Amino acid sequence: MHAFLNGRVVVLQGDITRQDVSCIINAANRTLLGGGGVDGAIHRAGGPSIRAACDALRRTTYPGGLPTGEAAITLAGDLPARYVIHTVGPVYGRHQGQEAGLLAACYRNSLLLAVRHECRTIAFPAISTGVFGYPRDEAARIASDAITEILRIEPFIEEVRLVFFGKDDLAEFLRSHRFG
Repeated sequence: MHAFLNGRVVVLQGDITRQDVSCIINAANRTLLGGGGVDGAIHRAGGPSIRAACDALRRTTYPGGLPTGEAAITLAGDLPARYVIHTVGPVYGRHQGQEAGLLAACYRNSLLLAVRHECRTIAFPAISTGVFGYPRDEAARIASDAITEILRIEPFIEEVRLVFFGKDDLAEFLRSHRFG
């Protein structure tokens, strides 16, 4: 485990579905209906109530799917967290050069939504670095910058955990982040 920003950011290898935090961030796909990787793991571990909540979001607020960079919140079902915040990261190379801004928006919008729901502890996976193809080193710089930006203005947040499933992903993040 590695800590940054006076312990407000913790970086570790682990299973995001087992994090005992106020909310877990889901690297979702646009449909909000589950999928592979982190998204599938969160839906499986959280049980059918997460899918039901996402179905309701699709019927009401996001009938066309959750836009890239945006964030939506549901209860966390059987997960140890209270909430899941779903955010859709950019697919690398498919957003006309806007990928960095969209990825940063995932982190910023998720953190701001967490604060609105009084979440003091938040666990993030690596957004967009799996099947969406974002280079891990670039993603680390973008994520650390966006998180630092929000923590500077939001004293309510006590801890942001960055949870990496694989040791190689963790090592790349530790080489490439820009936390002080």
